[in-house]
Amino acid sequence: MRHPKTRLYVHLIWATWDRAPLITPDIRDRIYPMMQRHASEMGAEVIAMGGIEDHVHVLTRYPPTLAISDLVGRMKGASSYLAAQVMGKPFKWQGAYGAFTLSASGLARAREYVLNQEAHHKNGTTYRALEDTQE
Repeated sequence: MRHPKTRLYVHLIWATWDRAPLITPDIRDRIYPMMQRHASEMGAEVIAMGGIEDHVHVLTRYPPTLAISDLVGRMKGASSYLAAQVMGKPFKWQGAYGAFTLSASGLARAREYVLNQEAHHKNGTTYRALEDTQE
């Protein structure tokens, strides 16, 4: 095989500044597509994105040439710029983030978790190891 074959998956989580409930429906509807577009431009495939008012989860497949910190930095930067500068909303992300790699066999479960964040938080069925990663 002349080219490496990789399947690298990561579950990313980051929160708003001080966990403030800044991700309103109007902001979410604009920043999620923006983050997905920027991830795609960097060669990553967003498999699922979800969250609640104070944090976001992103499940993605990424190439081995892409640093996770670069991916997160661009997604956070573009989305905060859109919300604060373009939309004029008070918005800021925390500097920290969580990144958890997973295998292809864990994708279905992770995807369900990411897409159903509101229900998991409402029902108390969150995974503490994932949710407690923020400052």
